[in-house]
Amino acid sequence: MAQHLNRRRCLWGALALSVWPSEWAYAGGQLEEPLADSVRTALSSAIANAAPPVPEFSSTEARLHYLRWLGAMSPLLASRKSDWTTRKEFLQTVWYESRRAGLDTALVLGLIQVESAFRKFAVSRVGARGYMQVMPFWTRVIGDGDASRLFHMQTNLRFGCVILRHYLDRERGDLFLGLGRYNGSRGRAEYPSAVFAAQKRWVFKEEAPALNPAPPTLTPAAPGGTSRSPS
Repeated sequence: MAQHLNRRRCLWGALALSVWPSEWAYAGGQLEEPLADSVRTALSSAIANAAPPVPEFSSTEARLHYLRWLGAMSPLLASRKSDWTTRKEFLQTVWYESRRAGLDTALVLGLIQVESAFRKFAVSRVGARGYMQVMPFWTRVIGDGDASRLFHMQTNLRFGCVILRHYLDRERGDLFLGLGRYNGSRGRAEYPSAVFAAQKRWVFKEEAPALNPAPPTLTPAAPGGTSRSPS
């Protein structure tokens, strides 16, 4: 039994780490349940906000860090989003919404890779929609029931991030159980293992700046001679 489970985990990991999954959406089966007022407010505001958010930074270094992250992530996504403006707005929104929800940005990108392969109009066999495969009942719970709104980029990412945060809070921060609840497979290893494997692709490893070597010291020049570095 253990050998069979390990094999299944390896197969899911290999799928998530492949360059891109095939053109399907891994079914997200979130269950309808009562919402806290804070979650309802956050989802409602997403529907009214049509423009991609513009990041604000507390310091120049924070802004430079973001720009370095954007520069590192952009080539990884180019095969799925060839237009630079579209790619930039997508990454900018994922960065904003993940941080707003207190989530690891690499985890969210890994989840999107597994759920929809970065397809804006992906629909699963159970009807989950968009990048983060949000179930249509969420729009009915907090809005007018228009599930087509889930194909709007920021709305879908806001819904997905806030819902994932909600599930993680329900599971007291347990990523394994929270991801399983998001996908409707709580307690099973296949889906969390796939997301964790895909997450590795999107981890930003910022290189430490190279240390400047100390300039060579010069020995005093002899009378009539020239200065030279010590051998």
